[in-house]
Amino acid sequence: MPVIYHSAGQTFHLYNPYYSYIIKLLPDGTPGQLYFGPPLTHRENFDSLLELRDRPLQVNCSPAWSCFSLDSVKLEYPCAGTTDFRRTALEAALPDGSRTLEPRYLRHEITPGKPPLPGLPATYVEEGSEADTLSLLLLDEPTGLQITLRYTVFANHAALARSVCVQNTGAAPLTLTRAMSFCLDLPESDYQWMEFIGGWGKERTPVLRDLAPGVTSIESVQGCSSAQENPFAILKRKETTEFAGEALGFSLVYSGNFLLQAQVDSWDNTRILGGIHPEGFGWVLYPGDTFTTPEAVLAYTQSGLNDLSQTYHALYRSRLARGEWRDKPRPVLLNSWEAFYMDFDQEDLLRLARSAAQLGVELFVLDDGWFGHRRDDDHASLGDWFPNSKKLPGGIAALSAEVHRLGMLFGLWFEPEMVNEDSDLYRAHPDWVVQTPGRMRGVGRNQYVLDFSRQEVVDNLYGQMEQVLAQGKVDYVKWDMNRCITQPYSAALPPHRQGEFYHRYILGVYSLYERLTHRFPHILFESCASGGNRFDPGMLYYAPQAWCSDNTDAVARLQIQYGTSYCYPLSSMGSHVSVCPNHQVFRTTPLETRFGVAIFGAFGYELDVTKLPDQQREEIKQQIAFFKEHRSLLQFGAFYRLKSPFAGNIAGWMVVSPDKTKAIAGEYKILTQANAPYRRLKLAGLDPHALYAVNGENPRYGDELMQAGLVTTDSTSGRSGQPEPAQGDFSCRLFYLEAE
Repeated sequence: MPVIYHSAGQTFHLYNPYYSYIIKLLPDGTPGQLYFGPPLTHRENFDSLLELRDRPLQVNCSPAWSCFSLDSVKLEYPCAGTTDFRRTALEAALPDGSRTLEPRYLRHEITPGKPPLPGLPATYVEEGSEADTLSLLLLDEPTGLQITLRYTVFANHAALARSVCVQNTGAAPLTLTRAMSFCLDLPESDYQWMEFIGGWGKERTPVLRDLAPGVTSIESVQGCSSAQENPFAILKRKETTEFAGEALGFSLVYSGNFLLQAQVDSWDNTRILGGIHPEGFGWVLYPGDTFTTPEAVLAYTQSGLNDLSQTYHALYRSRLARGEWRDKPRPVLLNSWEAFYMDFDQEDLLRLARSAAQLGVELFVLDDGWFGHRRDDDHASLGDWFPNSKKLPGGIAALSAEVHRLGMLFGLWFEPEMVNEDSDLYRAHPDWVVQTPGRMRGVGRNQYVLDFSRQEVVDNLYGQMEQVLAQGKVDYVKWDMNRCITQPYSAALPPHRQGEFYHRYILGVYSLYERLTHRFPHILFESCASGGNRFDPGMLYYAPQAWCSDNTDAVARLQIQYGTSYCYPLSSMGSHVSVCPNHQVFRTTPLETRFGVAIFGAFGYELDVTKLPDQQREEIKQQIAFFKEHRSLLQFGAFYRLKSPFAGNIAGWMVVSPDKTKAIAGEYKILTQANAPYRRLKLAGLDPHALYAVNGENPRYGDELMQAGLVTTDSTSGRSGQPEPAQGDFSCRLFYLEAE
């Protein structure tokens, strides 16, 4: 079993072929952290890794231990008010006004498999042999607060899943004011912190900084995980590269307010904490109540950042995403948004759909503008989820039937969490809007947020959406969210429970997703939030793909998709070929480049194909045929980052089939240079002894392609004597490799 407990040394050894994680019960029964790193040979006692010293200004836990303070040891789940002066994982306002908690070991359980988290998304297993779970139960005797630390060790992934359950077994209510999902104390600080920041249209840009004494953190208090800071961070050694060196990953399976932070103390220990952001958080636990934190997934590698990413890709693609579409090839779609925005009628849509079907498109998606009395712009009708009779006289049922007759699936856009003042729903239930009494309401995109912490609100939206989806032949839903939360307050919560609002809101979103995916298991859900404003693992549990960014420009998408790939698999990244000049940055890029970037994701188009010249329509037909031939490779292959678009004028990446017999590589040139240097693209992930044909010719061994590289010099470096296509600005070259 990958979890072993030795009672004599009171030590837990969690291990698999990729890492060891060692916990020891300290002298007072507090769980201490001894080691997280490369796998160690098991032995009954790892006490040599425990250091107890009497340091200056140290406050010892008890007169009985002159060399034992929680401030100078590594801990598993530090609590407030103790002799540990670092940031804590758990704090509660207690009945007597104090905040001190001292949970001690009570008992433990080691079970095969992985239990689900109630009401929360989480990784899972399909067979008990895939993982073992340690449940470490602690008790704070004065309050009766029982804390269960859960650790799941996967047999075939270099990942450790962690969560915490807190139960009030005492006689009086208390309020949790901080409840982190995990803590990891490391014995040094010689790391770089890698975070993924940005904003609308520039999501998930990797940023590196050296750890220094004090606190480094990323966070969101917007009510969603946000485009500004993704709930994912990496600690890497300074010498770590894509393909060599040590790195640790920290990913929160959560879609709401979060905090991830690293604290370096005066002895160069590093404490990593992650979970729900404590700002504005307060969860009341009455006797018998429990609270479960979101899951955190930790990953470890000695083989570089690309290996760390592949751990998350494999786990999230197969054991976080769920349902019928998890393993099915995703259909090539055409979305109506950049073709019509909200200005269309049924004949416009059918004209576009007929043209799309002729090109080989498999899924036609009707975006915003189809519902309510007058959804002609973004001022009205959010909240009224019934077909607009003027635009769609036959409703969704008739339109979807016509699309199916053309041989395509049919998809529909919703934004269920929002409402316009000009809507039937708002007129009937103005109190359902999130707003603080007596305060001026903020407004974004002419809309307000519905209070999803209230069951009646969730029930109403479920009823509306269920009716549309049941009556129409809907195969795909794009779930959007275009406004963050301000004036957080629920009219349904008493004053002392308002600190529960943000988390209850996200639980409401999850519950609606759960009900709809259970009711319509055949529907492919894609999450969206003004593009990537809620691109997180929590959403992937319900929707196996997400709209990566509203910015569809191919050059910008090189950076966005590259940064996203550090944690998230290609199958999760909604990526489309859109119109040019691009509607976000107004850049004009070749159609082949837009395609060459977009196929490395959940692929589709977002433009009016009826307005394209015949030559481009034929090119799109060939593109779609190419993608269909290779989509299993693109969806399920191992992804390798080769050249960073953040580092120079040339970018590159590739995907390799599980058996290493096939691969597709993309190289992208941003700007053309005169008399340009020679270029080679060093590939990765191939079988060094296999002979690969590149684009059907000139076979070369895998070791040559990886060590010497693929020559990609183009005509801007001078004439080669061979016919070469002209490569100007924003150009792309795709290379298909197949082993002979």
